[in-house]
Amino acid sequence: MNMLTDVAMEQKLAPTQDQHMIKIQGQEVCVHYGEKQALFSVNLDVRENQVTALIGPSGCGKSTFLRCLNRMNDTIDSARVSGTITLDGENIYDKAIDVVELRARVGMVFQKPNPFPKSIYENVAYGPRIHGLAKKKADLDEIVETSLKKAAIWNEVKDRLHEAGTGLSGGQQQRLCIARAIAVSPEVILMDEPCSALDPIATARVEELIDELRQNYTIVIVTHSMQQAARVSQRTAMFHLGYLVEEGDTDKMFTNPDDKRTQDYITGRFG
Repeated sequence: MNMLTDVAMEQKLAPTQDQHMIKIQGQEVCVHYGEKQALFSVNLDVRENQVTALIGPSGCGKSTFLRCLNRMNDTIDSARVSGTITLDGENIYDKAIDVVELRARVGMVFQKPNPFPKSIYENVAYGPRIHGLAKKKADLDEIVETSLKKAAIWNEVKDRLHEAGTGLSGGQQQRLCIARAIAVSPEVILMDEPCSALDPIATARVEELIDELRQNYTIVIVTHSMQQAARVSQRTAMFHLGYLVEEGDTDKMFTNPDDKRTQDYITGRFG
């Protein structure tokens, strides 16, 4: 009896892939830009506290899908999104959803670092201030310091917080943008090719940071770099011509994919 109990306990304690709860679920997601259809019936689950990499050749729909997850496509007049996307089981396209609040919960880091033309301090303080997350200056100071520490840039900027964020190097600017996203306590961070404008050393710093951040955040990253997807993600989804070809455990996708298109793309035969 005890032995059975021990086995049951071990099974309960052993971390399985499926113990990561589904944070975001996309079902039958289609996107049109005017007459042109960019995504076709995509079904994809994003698991909590994991990095999900979206890969595929240019124009395959991966950034389009990413932008659906915090309704960034709303900013494009011709865009129409159908299907269902839920965050913690709640449909984010429901008319009752406050989009500003949604984008605080699902933050975004863009391809090109885009700090505001403000001081380093004000870049990070901006979001918490407009969302009313700090009652006093001391609270705001703490949020700024914590966010910059989490983004692994505090030691580089702590003595120059009132200098312009735009004066930082590209890699530092990108980490500042990550600090800015973290400052409003999001649950999910979307990253659209966050390293494509960075040199290899800055890229390595951001990749290390992504690995640390997944302890506390769910991350979805679009990347053109197969090596980056293999290094930073636990799950990978392959897109091609607006379709989700396959998705699964990153190790399996890179060593033994189910679909020949994935194999061909990963080995550089097309894309």
